[in-house]
Parts: sequence; C-alpha cells; structure tokens
Amino acid sequence: MIVPEHPFKRISVIGLGYIGLPTAAMFASRKIEVVGVDVNLHAVDTINRGEVHIVEPDLDMVVRAVVREGFLRATTAPEPAEAFLIAVPTPFKGENHEPDLGFIEAASRAIAPVLEAGNLVILESTSPVGATEAMAAWLAEARPDLSFPQTAGEDSDIRVAHCPERVLPGKVMQELITNDRVIGGMTMACSARAVALYKTFVTGDCVIASGPRVAEMAKLTENSFRDVNIAFANELSVICDRLDMDVWELIRLANRHPRVNILQPGPGVGGHCIAVDPWFIVASAPEQAHLIRTAREVNDAKPGWVLEKVRAAIGAHLSKYPDRTAREVTVAIYGLAFKPDIDDLRESPALDIARRIAADHAGPLRIVEPNVTALPRGLGAATLVPLEEVRAEVHVMLVDHKSFKGTPVPPGQVVDARGIWGGKT
Repeated sequence: MIVPEHPFKRISVIGLGYIGLPTAAMFASRKIEVVGVDVNLHAVDTINRGEVHIVEPDLDMVVRAVVREGFLRATTAPEPAEAFLIAVPTPFKGENHEPDLGFIEAASRAIAPVLEAGNLVILESTSPVGATEAMAAWLAEARPDLSFPQTAGEDSDIRVAHCPERVLPGKVMQELITNDRVIGGMTMACSARAVALYKTFVTGDCVIASGPRVAEMAKLTENSFRDVNIAFANELSVICDRLDMDVWELIRLANRHPRVNILQPGPGVGGHCIAVDPWFIVASAPEQAHLIRTAREVNDAKPGWVLEKVRAAIGAHLSKYPDRTAREVTVAIYGLAFKPDIDDLRESPALDIARRIAADHAGPLRIVEPNVTALPRGLGAATLVPLEEVRAEVHVMLVDHKSFKGTPVPPGQVVDARGIWGGKT
C-alpha cells in the first residue's frame, strides 16, 4: 500500500497513562500538535509542567522537550482534532472476569461532541473482540448527524480502526517506533487513514488485518501465548518443589535442547496485559478456551502457593526458637512491581502476595522496592526500606530487579520465587 503524506495537524490522545502518554509524546516529537486528555487532574498538571507521573526510560526527556516547544499539552476535556486515539483501561467487572468497557464508552461519549467529518478514531486499548464496533456504535448514537463505517462503509464521515499497543514496559519509547503495528480498520479506507497516522513515526511495518475483530484478537492471542508458556514454567516449579528438585537447574538443562525454550517461573503473572487479556478470550468463547482458561488458573494460583511457602518458612524459623512467637519474626519482601526495574504495580502478583502476607503475618514486615518512594495501600504497618538496611528472619524474593541480582543469600529462611539466590522455590 502506498502511504500518503500525513495530513494530521492536531491529534488528541484520550488517556495519559503508561501507553497514552508515551504515544502522545511520540507524535508531538514529530512536530504535530497533540492534545492529551485525562480525568486525572494531577496527571494533567504534571504533564503541563513538562514532567511525567509514571516511570518509563527516556519519557521524561521527550515530554519536557515537546511541552516546552508547544507541541504537547494536557487537559481534562476533549477538544477538536483530526485524529483521536483512545488509550483507556479495560478492567474486569464482577468476579467472573467479564470485560468492562465502561472507560471506552465514557471516552467515546466524551469525544463525540467535538467530532467532525473527516476525523479518525482509533481504539488502542487492549480490548475484547467486538469492542471497536461497540465504540463505533456509541459514537454513532451520540452523533446521528455524522455517518460511520458500520452503516456508510467506505463513504463514512468518520473513520474508525483498532490498533493495539504492543510494547514492553521499560522499552516503550523504543518499541513504539520499531515494533510492527497491527491495524484493523472497519473499512479499507479506515485502515489506510490509520496507516498514514502511525507512519508519522513508526519504522516497523503497519500490517492491515481484515477487520478490527482480528486486530483485537491478535493482541489477545499474543499475550495468551505468553501466559500459557509462563503457566507451564510455574506448574513445573510447583512439581519440582513436590519432588524436591531445583526448577532452575531443570529448566537450564531442558533448554539445552535445540527446540526447547522454557520460560522462567515466578510468583504469578502481572501487568495490564498478560494477566488480563486471556480472560477476554475466555469470555468470548467460554466453551472452547480450555487451555487458555487453565493457564490463567495456574498463574492465578501461584501467589497462594508462594504464601504457603512463606508460612512454612515462618514455621521453620519458629521451630528453631520455640520460645518465640510469630510477632517476633520479621519478614522481608523484595519487590512489588509486576516485572523487573519498573514502578508499575498493576495486576502485580508480588503486590498481591505482599498484601496477603501483611494480612496474615502478625510480626514486622519490611519491603524493598527501589522503584517506588511510598508503599501502596493494603500493606498494614509495613515499612519501605533500602536493600542495604534489611534485617529479617524470613526473606521473600518476588521480583528480580537488577539491584537484587548478585546479592548474597541472606541469613535465615529464604523463599525465592525468582531464582536470585539459587533456591528451589
């Protein structure tokens, strides 16, 4: 496909979180006026000062530059633009992991009053199959004076597409540029318009899917694939513990096979994608998604298994000191983030485990998390301490931050869910 010169003079990004803000900054760095919209006034004020409210390498430098140059500003209310990118959360509702499209609907209805013929609306939020069509329906309901692709096809006033983000936290600013983008327009005209937009900075391929549903499913499939493979490693760790084997040694040996590449086990699976997206597939085809559901259940069960290991470690310590009680046992937790070297706590199994320990353990709780300056709620009387000041009888390694690697095995009982200290857990 021949990509036309982009005609975009103003772009609006709805949602200035871990994906929306880097995306807005990237467009602004190409000398396009970008209006970022978020309901979080603190985030808006922070960005307008040229600062960032999230941790992502290189993002602060780009935001500072584009705000100073006048290409990026933030507000709480949508304004007219040529293109709108929606990057808002898609959480669950209820206990059955049912997708909640409330934020997408709210964003759709918020931008509807400022839409004009010729505009492009892209849903970037990772979404269940059918979400883009639902967004188009909400827009059409709010603006009956405009035509949309579900009724007008190629001749619609408004172009609508889905283009899921596919970036790795910690490398977002690099991968936004170099990663291929999957674009699913509701028509070919919608796809072509979206390609023209992303090609303002994307050096990877813009691959056009046959429609938004396939693009939605592609992102869910990518993360479900990873979830299934992590579940295999996590289940191996539980089996090896039962058989008194070192799972890290086992995986290292098995991976010497030229066609085997087993991932590393951990305390569970976290983040805003891998821990969430597979449930969207399960929700869309509950009678068929057997393996994907089972993988989710295996990974969701891992934090509870780690908690039992912590309880056993406390018990093992007390067995050596029968005159002491659990209130006199200090537990140290290493890491709260959902992956190494970031501050992102969303869907973090480490945070889940820490909260369970805080509710379960009567004694002091020390937490080492070098990427945050304050502890989140739900951790009781726990205190945040530097690595070098940890003093405890039970040590629980949950996240393999760089600063933890190479540290000696601490004295006392050890529960190592990341293999930092070479334990069997």
